[in-house]
Amino acid sequence: MDTLRIRPMALPDCDRVAEIRVAGWRHAYRGLVPQAELDELSVEADAERRRAHFARPDDPTTHLVAERAGRVVGWASVGPYRDGETRTEDAELYALYADPAHIGTGVGRALLTEALARTATHPRMLLWVLRDNTRARRFYERAGFRPDGAEDGTAVPEVRYVRSQLRCC
Repeated sequence: MDTLRIRPMALPDCDRVAEIRVAGWRHAYRGLVPQAELDELSVEADAERRRAHFARPDDPTTHLVAERAGRVVGWASVGPYRDGETRTEDAELYALYADPAHIGTGVGRALLTEALARTATHPRMLLWVLRDNTRARRFYERAGFRPDGAEDGTAVPEVRYVRSQLRCC
């Protein structure tokens, strides 16, 4: 398989990232999220949301893409942890998606590694994952994340995971 390259997302990547995100939702959340919600997802609407991020110069979010053989095959988004409207000193992994055809090929691991590196000055990284998404939970646990007991209590419950960024000894 061709070399995987992680780079900052650029405006021309928005359509492809939207395709990956919608396909990722439909793949990973089938049976976990109501099917009607998955059916209503729109690549076009999602791409427009991605473009809107680029129009906000004060957006603290870092968007990364994974590229293999010149084609974007994954996307991650990271920035300050959001506690309601307040940003904290911790980092948050907002999203991480691989093209379903590239799951298990190291795309997610490479994106997560780069997201951790880009937020290394933050004491911790937190993320939310669907409680019943066992595949994603195993992925994050292998990367050193642990559930911290927080849950959101929505119709499709999420649990919060945390990993210390501080290195010692």
